Amino acid sequence: MKQNFKVRENDLDRQSLGSTSRFTMFEAPSDFAVSLLTGGSDRPYVFGLATSLTSKGATLDLIGSDELDFAEFRSKPQINFFNLRGSLRLDVGTLRKVFRVLTYYGRLVRYAATAKPRIFHILWNNKFELFDRTLLMLYYRLLGKRIVFTVHNVNADRRDSRDTRINRFTLRIQYRLAHHIFVHTEKMKLELIDEFGVQPPRVTVIPFGINNAVPNTSLTPTDAKRRLGLHDDDKAILFFGRITPYKGLEYLITAFRQVLARQKDYRLIVAGRPDRCEEYWRSIRQGISEDARIGHILLKAEFIPDDETEVYFKAADVLVLPYREIYQSGVLFLGHSFGLPVLAADVGSLKDEIVEGKTGFAFRPEDPVDLARAIEQYFASDLYMDLNNRRREIRDYATERHSWDVVGQMTMSVYADLLRGYSAERSLNRDISSNASLDVNTPS
Repeated sequence: MKQNFKVRENDLDRQSLGSTSRFTMFEAPSDFAVSLLTGGSDRPYVFGLATSLTSKGATLDLIGSDELDFAEFRSKPQINFFNLRGSLRLDVGTLRKVFRVLTYYGRLVRYAATAKPRIFHILWNNKFELFDRTLLMLYYRLLGKRIVFTVHNVNADRRDSRDTRINRFTLRIQYRLAHHIFVHTEKMKLELIDEFGVQPPRVTVIPFGINNAVPNTSLTPTDAKRRLGLHDDDKAILFFGRITPYKGLEYLITAFRQVLARQKDYRLIVAGRPDRCEEYWRSIRQGISEDARIGHILLKAEFIPDDETEVYFKAADVLVLPYREIYQSGVLFLGHSFGLPVLAADVGSLKDEIVEGKTGFAFRPEDPVDLARAIEQYFASDLYMDLNNRRREIRDYATERHSWDVVGQMTMSVYADLLRGYSAERSLNRDISSNASLDVNTPS
Protein backbone atom coordinates (compact mmCIF):
# COMPACT_ATOMS: atom_id res chain seq x y z
CA MET A 1 0.00 0.00 0.00
CA LYS A 2 1.36 3.42 -0.92
CA GLN A 3 2.55 5.36 2.07
CA ASN A 4 2.46 9.06 2.76
CA PHE A 5 5.83 10.70 2.43
CA LYS A 6 5.73 12.11 5.94
CA VAL A 7 5.53 9.55 8.72
CA ARG A 8 4.97 11.08 12.14
CA GLU A 9 6.93 9.48 14.96
CA ASN A 10 3.84 8.39 16.88
CA ASP A 11 2.17 7.04 13.75
CA LEU A 12 4.89 4.52 12.94
CA ASP A 13 3.21 1.56 14.59
CA ARG A 14 0.10 2.11 12.49
CA GLN A 15 1.99 2.22 9.21
CA SER A 16 2.56 -0.78 7.01
CA LEU A 17 6.31 -1.25 6.66
CA GLY A 18 6.19 -2.88 3.27
CA SER A 19 6.25 -1.24 -0.12
CA THR A 20 4.74 -1.99 -3.49
CA SER A 21 7.13 -1.20 -6.28
CA ARG A 22 6.56 0.05 -9.77
CA PHE A 23 9.06 -0.72 -12.43
CA THR A 24 9.49 0.60 -15.91
CA MET A 25 12.98 -0.28 -17.13
CA PHE A 26 13.63 -3.89 -16.16
CA GLU A 27 11.80 -7.16 -16.51
CA ALA A 28 11.36 -8.01 -12.81
CA PRO A 29 9.43 -5.14 -11.19
CA SER A 30 9.38 -6.42 -7.62
CA ASP A 31 13.14 -6.96 -7.55
CA PHE A 32 13.95 -3.26 -7.61
CA ALA A 33 12.48 -2.19 -4.33
CA VAL A 34 15.39 -0.74 -2.38
CA SER A 35 15.84 0.57 1.16
CA LEU A 36 18.07 3.65 1.31
CA LEU A 37 19.53 3.87 4.82
CA THR A 38 20.73 7.45 5.05
CA GLY A 39 21.82 7.92 8.66
CA GLY A 40 19.44 10.88 8.66
CA SER A 41 21.59 13.49 6.93
CA ASP A 42 23.49 14.51 3.75
CA ARG A 43 20.58 16.13 1.92
CA PRO A 44 22.43 16.75 -1.38
CA TYR A 45 23.57 13.16 -1.84
CA VAL A 46 20.26 11.64 -0.78
CA PHE A 47 18.31 13.96 -3.07
CA GLY A 48 20.53 13.33 -6.09
CA LEU A 49 20.69 9.55 -5.71
CA ALA A 50 17.00 9.09 -4.91
CA THR A 51 15.97 11.26 -7.85
CA SER A 52 18.22 9.32 -10.23
CA LEU A 53 17.17 5.87 -9.02
CA THR A 54 13.46 6.59 -9.21
CA SER A 55 13.89 8.01 -12.71
CA LYS A 56 15.23 4.58 -13.69
CA GLY A 57 12.34 2.64 -12.20
CA ALA A 58 13.41 1.84 -8.66
CA THR A 59 10.97 2.10 -5.76
CA LEU A 60 12.60 3.35 -2.58
CA ASP A 61 12.01 3.05 1.12
CA LEU A 62 13.84 6.20 2.19
CA ILE A 63 14.90 5.87 5.84
CA GLY A 64 15.55 9.38 7.08
CA SER A 65 14.89 12.26 9.43
CA ASP A 66 13.23 15.66 9.53
CA GLU A 67 16.23 16.95 7.57
CA LEU A 68 15.37 14.68 4.64
CA ASP A 69 11.72 15.63 4.41
CA PHE A 70 11.91 16.73 0.77
CA ALA A 71 8.83 18.52 -0.50
CA GLU A 72 9.77 17.37 -4.01
CA PHE A 73 9.34 13.72 -3.00
CA ARG A 74 5.94 13.92 -1.34
CA SER A 75 3.99 13.35 -4.54
CA LYS A 76 6.32 10.65 -5.90
CA PRO A 77 4.64 7.23 -5.80
CA GLN A 78 8.05 5.55 -6.00
CA ILE A 79 9.29 6.97 -2.69
CA ASN A 80 8.05 5.71 0.66
CA PHE A 81 9.55 7.93 3.35
CA PHE A 82 10.06 6.59 6.87
CA ASN A 83 10.99 9.35 9.28
CA LEU A 84 12.53 6.98 11.79
CA ARG A 85 15.19 9.42 13.00
CA GLY A 86 13.01 12.48 13.60
CA SER A 87 14.71 15.65 14.79
CA LEU A 88 18.49 16.14 14.58
CA ARG A 89 18.48 19.37 16.58
CA LEU A 90 21.52 19.81 18.79
CA ASP A 91 20.02 22.34 21.23
CA VAL A 92 18.42 19.71 23.48
CA GLY A 93 19.59 17.98 26.64
CA THR A 94 21.74 14.86 26.76
CA LEU A 95 18.92 12.63 28.01
CA ARG A 96 16.69 13.77 25.17
CA LYS A 97 19.44 13.01 22.64
CA VAL A 98 19.98 9.53 24.10
CA PHE A 99 16.25 8.82 24.04
CA ARG A 100 15.97 9.96 20.40
CA VAL A 101 18.85 7.76 19.28
CA LEU A 102 17.68 4.66 21.15
CA THR A 103 14.14 5.15 19.85
CA TYR A 104 15.52 5.43 16.35
CA TYR A 105 17.48 2.18 16.63
CA GLY A 106 14.38 0.41 17.91
CA ARG A 107 12.38 1.62 14.93
CA LEU A 108 15.17 0.71 12.53
CA VAL A 109 15.42 -2.85 13.84
CA ARG A 110 11.64 -3.24 13.63
CA TYR A 111 11.56 -1.80 10.12
CA ALA A 112 14.29 -4.15 8.89
CA ALA A 113 12.45 -7.20 10.23
CA THR A 114 9.37 -6.50 8.09
CA ALA A 115 10.82 -4.58 5.13
CA LYS A 116 10.09 -6.07 1.71
CA PRO A 117 13.07 -4.65 -0.24
CA ARG A 118 15.80 -7.24 -0.61
CA ILE A 119 18.48 -4.59 -1.13
CA PHE A 120 19.58 -2.43 1.78
CA HIS A 121 21.76 0.41 0.51
CA ILE A 122 23.64 2.15 3.34
CA LEU A 123 24.71 5.72 2.56
CA TRP A 124 25.95 6.57 6.06
CA ASN A 125 26.18 4.75 9.38
CA ASN A 126 24.20 5.99 12.36
CA LYS A 127 25.25 7.38 15.75
CA PHE A 128 26.84 4.25 17.22
CA GLU A 129 29.14 3.25 14.39
CA LEU A 130 30.72 0.25 16.13
CA PHE A 131 27.24 -1.25 16.54
CA ASP A 132 26.30 -0.40 12.96
CA ARG A 133 29.42 -1.98 11.53
CA THR A 134 29.05 -5.26 13.38
CA LEU A 135 25.76 -6.35 14.97
CA LEU A 136 23.48 -4.31 12.71
CA MET A 137 25.25 -5.58 9.59
CA LEU A 138 24.97 -9.17 10.87
CA TYR A 139 21.29 -8.59 11.57
CA TYR A 140 20.69 -7.40 8.00
CA ARG A 141 22.56 -10.44 6.66
CA LEU A 142 20.52 -12.83 8.83
CA LEU A 143 17.37 -11.26 7.40
CA GLY A 144 18.62 -12.22 3.94
CA LYS A 145 19.24 -8.66 2.74
CA ARG A 146 21.73 -7.81 0.01
CA ILE A 147 23.82 -4.98 1.48
CA VAL A 148 25.25 -2.20 -0.66
CA PHE A 149 27.46 0.34 1.12
CA THR A 150 28.51 3.73 -0.25
CA VAL A 151 31.83 4.53 1.42
CA HIS A 152 32.40 8.28 1.45
CA ASN A 153 35.40 7.99 3.80
CA VAL A 154 37.36 4.74 3.92
CA ASN A 155 38.72 5.52 7.39
CA ALA A 156 37.46 8.86 8.70
CA ASP A 157 39.11 8.38 12.10
CA ARG A 158 42.52 8.19 10.50
CA ARG A 159 41.72 11.39 8.62
CA ASP A 160 40.75 12.99 11.95
CA SER A 161 43.90 11.68 13.73
CA ARG A 162 42.01 9.42 16.14
CA ASP A 163 42.43 6.00 14.56
CA THR A 164 42.43 2.91 16.82
CA ARG A 165 42.66 -0.85 16.48
CA ILE A 166 38.98 -1.29 17.32
CA ASN A 167 38.08 1.28 14.66
CA ARG A 168 40.04 -0.57 11.97
CA PHE A 169 38.74 -3.95 13.17
CA THR A 170 35.08 -2.92 12.97
CA LEU A 171 35.62 -1.23 9.61
CA ARG A 172 37.10 -4.48 8.33
CA ILE A 173 34.00 -6.36 9.55
CA GLN A 174 31.61 -3.96 7.85
CA TYR A 175 33.52 -4.03 4.59
CA ARG A 176 33.59 -7.84 4.66
CA LEU A 177 29.86 -8.12 5.42
CA ALA A 178 28.77 -5.77 2.64
CA HIS A 179 27.91 -7.56 -0.59
CA HIS A 180 29.06 -4.59 -2.67
CA ILE A 181 30.82 -1.29 -1.97
CA PHE A 182 30.74 2.00 -3.85
CA VAL A 183 33.60 4.52 -3.55
CA HIS A 184 34.27 7.78 -5.36
CA THR A 185 37.93 7.45 -6.37
CA GLU A 186 40.44 4.81 -7.44
CA LYS A 187 42.60 5.73 -4.44
CA MET A 188 39.76 4.81 -2.13
CA LYS A 189 39.30 1.48 -3.90
CA LEU A 190 43.00 0.68 -3.54
CA GLU A 191 42.87 1.51 0.17
CA LEU A 192 39.94 -0.86 0.66
CA ILE A 193 41.83 -3.61 -1.14
CA ASP A 194 45.26 -3.06 0.43
CA GLU A 195 44.32 -2.17 4.00
CA PHE A 196 41.02 -3.97 4.53
CA GLY A 197 41.33 -7.01 2.29
CA VAL A 198 38.25 -6.30 0.18
CA GLN A 199 38.15 -8.27 -3.06
CA PRO A 200 38.34 -5.95 -6.12
CA PRO A 201 35.17 -7.28 -7.83
CA ARG A 202 33.13 -6.16 -4.81
CA VAL A 203 34.14 -2.51 -5.22
CA THR A 204 32.86 -0.09 -7.85
CA VAL A 205 34.13 3.44 -8.35
CA ILE A 206 31.25 5.82 -9.08
CA PRO A 207 31.31 9.58 -9.62
CA PHE A 208 30.38 11.89 -6.77
CA GLY A 209 27.15 13.29 -8.16
CA ILE A 210 26.97 17.03 -8.77
CA ASN A 211 24.87 18.85 -6.18
CA ASN A 212 21.33 19.38 -7.51
CA ALA A 213 19.51 19.82 -4.20
CA VAL A 214 20.48 23.45 -3.49
CA PRO A 215 18.32 26.12 -5.19
CA ASN A 216 19.98 28.06 -7.98
CA THR A 217 17.85 31.09 -8.79
CA SER A 218 18.32 34.11 -11.03
CA LEU A 219 20.35 35.84 -8.30
CA THR A 220 23.39 37.49 -9.92
CA PRO A 221 26.92 37.62 -8.47
CA THR A 222 26.59 41.40 -8.17
CA ASP A 223 23.37 41.11 -6.17
CA ALA A 224 24.85 38.34 -4.03
CA LYS A 225 27.86 40.51 -3.13
CA ARG A 226 25.59 43.34 -2.13
CA ARG A 227 23.58 41.05 0.13
CA LEU A 228 26.78 40.22 2.00
CA GLY A 229 27.90 43.84 2.12
CA LEU A 230 30.71 43.39 -0.40
CA HIS A 231 31.73 45.79 -3.14
CA ASP A 232 31.73 44.75 -6.80
CA ASP A 233 35.53 44.96 -7.00
CA ASP A 234 36.21 43.03 -3.78
CA LYS A 235 38.14 39.81 -4.41
CA ALA A 236 35.97 37.39 -2.43
CA ILE A 237 37.46 34.09 -1.22
CA LEU A 238 35.06 31.47 0.18
CA PHE A 239 35.56 28.78 2.81
CA PHE A 240 32.29 26.85 3.10
CA GLY A 241 30.97 23.92 5.11
CA ARG A 242 31.62 22.25 8.44
CA ILE A 243 34.57 23.68 10.35
CA THR A 244 36.79 20.94 11.71
CA PRO A 245 40.59 20.56 12.11
CA TYR A 246 41.23 18.35 9.07
CA LYS A 247 39.88 21.09 6.80
CA GLY A 248 42.86 23.35 7.56
CA LEU A 249 41.07 26.70 7.90
CA GLU A 250 44.05 28.08 9.82
CA TYR A 251 46.27 27.75 6.73
CA LEU A 252 43.79 29.72 4.65
CA ILE A 253 43.61 32.47 7.28
CA THR A 254 47.41 32.77 7.32
CA ALA A 255 47.58 32.87 3.51
CA PHE A 256 44.75 35.42 3.39
CA ARG A 257 46.64 37.76 5.68
CA GLN A 258 49.70 37.46 3.45
CA VAL A 259 47.83 38.49 0.30
CA LEU A 260 45.84 41.15 2.15
CA ALA A 261 49.11 42.76 3.27
CA ARG A 262 50.06 43.19 -0.39
CA GLN A 263 46.61 44.18 -1.73
CA LYS A 264 43.75 45.52 0.38
CA ASP A 265 40.76 44.48 -1.76
CA TYR A 266 40.74 40.80 -0.71
CA ARG A 267 37.89 39.55 1.45
CA LEU A 268 37.51 36.14 3.11
CA ILE A 269 34.06 34.61 3.67
CA VAL A 270 33.90 31.83 6.27
CA ALA A 271 30.46 30.18 6.24
CA GLY A 272 29.79 26.98 8.15
CA ARG A 273 29.17 25.40 11.54
CA PRO A 274 32.03 24.35 13.84
CA ASP A 275 31.72 20.60 14.37
CA ARG A 276 32.90 19.00 17.64
CA CYS A 277 36.09 21.07 17.84
CA GLU A 278 35.51 23.58 20.63
CA GLU A 279 39.15 24.27 21.45
CA TYR A 280 40.19 24.45 17.79
CA TRP A 281 37.33 26.79 16.93
CA ARG A 282 37.96 28.98 19.99
CA SER A 283 41.53 29.50 18.81
CA ILE A 284 40.43 30.28 15.25
CA ARG A 285 37.72 32.70 16.35
CA GLN A 286 39.99 34.61 18.71
CA GLY A 287 42.58 34.89 15.98
CA ILE A 288 40.22 36.43 13.42
CA SER A 289 38.12 38.61 15.73
CA GLU A 290 39.81 41.85 14.68
CA ASP A 291 39.66 40.99 10.96
CA ALA A 292 35.96 40.20 11.35
CA ARG A 293 35.34 43.44 13.23
CA ILE A 294 36.80 45.63 10.50
CA GLY A 295 35.19 43.63 7.67
CA HIS A 296 38.18 41.88 6.12
CA ILE A 297 36.65 38.54 7.13
CA LEU A 298 32.92 37.86 6.87
CA LEU A 299 32.05 35.22 9.44
CA LYS A 300 28.86 33.14 9.48
CA ALA A 301 29.73 30.40 11.98
CA GLU A 302 26.52 28.40 11.77
CA PHE A 303 24.73 25.90 9.59
CA ILE A 304 23.87 27.43 6.21
CA PRO A 305 20.44 26.27 4.99
CA ASP A 306 19.94 25.31 1.36
CA ASP A 307 17.95 28.42 0.49
CA GLU A 308 20.84 30.67 1.60
CA THR A 309 23.70 28.70 0.09
CA GLU A 310 23.67 30.26 -3.37
CA VAL A 311 24.30 33.72 -1.92
CA TYR A 312 27.75 32.65 -0.70
CA PHE A 313 28.73 30.78 -3.86
CA LYS A 314 27.59 33.58 -6.15
CA ALA A 315 29.14 36.34 -4.05
CA ALA A 316 32.49 34.51 -4.03
CA ASP A 317 35.05 34.73 -6.81
CA VAL A 318 36.78 31.50 -5.79
CA LEU A 319 36.26 28.58 -3.39
CA VAL A 320 39.27 27.41 -1.36
CA LEU A 321 39.69 23.90 0.09
CA PRO A 322 42.79 24.10 2.34
CA TYR A 323 42.30 20.55 3.62
CA ARG A 324 45.03 18.65 5.44
CA GLU A 325 43.52 15.29 4.50
CA ILE A 326 40.39 14.23 2.61
CA TYR A 327 39.08 11.44 0.40
CA GLN A 328 36.73 13.57 -1.71
CA SER A 329 34.83 16.77 -1.04
CA GLY A 330 31.15 17.41 -1.65
CA VAL A 331 31.88 21.13 -1.20
CA LEU A 332 34.04 21.06 -4.33
CA PHE A 333 31.14 19.75 -6.41
CA LEU A 334 28.76 22.20 -4.78
CA GLY A 335 31.09 24.98 -5.91
CA HIS A 336 31.25 23.59 -9.42
CA SER A 337 27.46 23.36 -9.54
CA PHE A 338 27.50 27.17 -9.30
CA GLY A 339 30.35 27.44 -11.80
CA LEU A 340 32.78 28.62 -9.13
CA PRO A 341 36.51 27.96 -9.63
CA VAL A 342 38.27 26.03 -6.87
CA LEU A 343 41.70 26.28 -5.26
CA ALA A 344 42.37 22.90 -3.66
CA ALA A 345 45.14 21.39 -1.57
CA ASP A 346 46.79 18.44 -3.26
CA VAL A 347 45.39 15.78 -0.91
CA GLY A 348 43.24 12.75 -1.58
CA SER A 349 41.85 13.02 -5.09
CA LEU A 350 41.08 16.75 -5.09
CA LYS A 351 43.75 17.54 -7.68
CA ASP A 352 42.15 15.03 -10.07
CA GLU A 353 39.11 17.33 -10.22
CA ILE A 354 41.12 20.45 -11.03
CA VAL A 355 41.96 21.45 -14.59
CA GLU A 356 44.73 23.98 -14.03
CA GLY A 357 43.73 27.40 -15.27
CA LYS A 358 40.34 26.12 -16.47
CA THR A 359 38.48 25.13 -13.32
CA GLY A 360 40.99 26.24 -10.69
CA PHE A 361 44.47 25.61 -9.29
CA ALA A 362 46.10 23.22 -6.80
CA PHE A 363 48.58 24.02 -4.04
CA ARG A 364 50.71 22.16 -1.51
CA PRO A 365 48.79 21.13 1.63
CA GLU A 366 49.56 22.74 4.99
CA ASP A 367 51.61 25.41 3.21
CA PRO A 368 50.12 28.92 3.57
CA VAL A 369 52.89 30.43 1.46
CA ASP A 370 52.02 28.22 -1.50
CA LEU A 371 48.32 28.84 -0.90
CA ALA A 372 48.94 32.61 -0.98
CA ARG A 373 50.79 32.08 -4.28
CA ALA A 374 47.81 30.14 -5.67
CA ILE A 375 45.37 32.88 -4.60
CA GLU A 376 47.40 35.58 -6.32
CA GLN A 377 47.93 33.37 -9.37
CA TYR A 378 44.20 32.85 -9.67
CA PHE A 379 43.27 36.53 -9.36
CA ALA A 380 45.86 37.38 -12.04
CA SER A 381 44.58 34.68 -14.40
CA ASP A 382 42.26 34.78 -17.40
CA LEU A 383 39.96 32.44 -15.45
CA TYR A 384 39.21 35.21 -12.96
CA MET A 385 39.24 38.02 -15.52
CA ASP A 386 36.57 36.23 -17.58
CA LEU A 387 34.73 34.63 -14.65
CA ASN A 388 31.21 35.58 -15.75
CA ASN A 389 31.64 33.60 -18.98
CA ARG A 390 33.65 30.78 -17.41
CA ARG A 391 31.04 29.92 -14.81
CA ARG A 392 28.85 28.14 -17.33
CA GLU A 393 31.83 26.21 -18.76
CA ILE A 394 32.80 24.98 -15.27
CA ARG A 395 29.21 24.01 -14.49
CA ASP A 396 28.83 22.10 -17.76
CA TYR A 397 32.19 20.35 -17.32
CA ALA A 398 31.33 19.21 -13.79
CA THR A 399 27.82 18.11 -14.73
CA GLU A 400 29.18 15.92 -17.53
CA ARG A 401 31.83 14.28 -15.33
CA HIS A 402 29.62 13.87 -12.28
CA SER A 403 26.23 13.12 -13.72
CA TRP A 404 23.63 11.61 -11.39
CA ASP A 405 22.34 9.77 -14.44
CA VAL A 406 25.64 7.87 -14.64
CA VAL A 407 25.61 7.24 -10.89
CA GLY A 408 22.06 5.90 -11.12
CA GLN A 409 22.84 3.59 -14.04
CA MET A 410 25.90 2.12 -12.32
CA THR A 411 24.00 1.67 -9.07
CA MET A 412 21.06 -0.05 -10.75
CA SER A 413 23.45 -2.39 -12.54
CA VAL A 414 24.95 -3.49 -9.22
CA TYR A 415 21.47 -3.97 -7.75
CA ALA A 416 20.54 -6.18 -10.70
CA ASP A 417 23.68 -8.32 -10.31
CA LEU A 418 23.04 -8.80 -6.60
CA LEU A 419 19.43 -9.77 -7.16
CA ARG A 420 20.37 -12.26 -9.86
CA GLY A 421 22.75 -13.83 -7.36
CA TYR A 422 19.98 -13.84 -4.74
CA SER A 423 17.59 -15.60 -7.13
CA ALA A 424 20.23 -18.14 -8.08
CA GLU A 425 20.91 -18.92 -4.42
CA ARG A 426 17.23 -19.42 -3.69
CA SER A 427 16.83 -21.73 -6.69
CA LEU A 428 19.85 -23.74 -5.58
CA ASN A 429 18.52 -24.01 -2.04
CA ARG A 430 15.13 -25.17 -3.35
CA ASP A 431 16.81 -27.79 -5.51
CA ILE A 432 18.87 -29.04 -2.58
CA SER A 433 15.80 -29.21 -0.34
CA SER A 434 13.83 -31.02 -3.02
CA ASN A 435 16.59 -33.56 -3.61
CA ALA A 436 16.99 -34.13 0.12
CA SER A 437 13.26 -34.76 0.42
CA LEU A 438 13.38 -37.27 -2.42
CA ASP A 439 16.32 -39.06 -0.82
CA VAL A 440 14.44 -39.39 2.44
CA ASN A 441 11.18 -40.57 0.89
CA THR A 442 12.60 -42.96 -1.70
CA PRO A 443 12.48 -46.61 -0.46
CA SER A 444 15.80 -48.39 -0.33
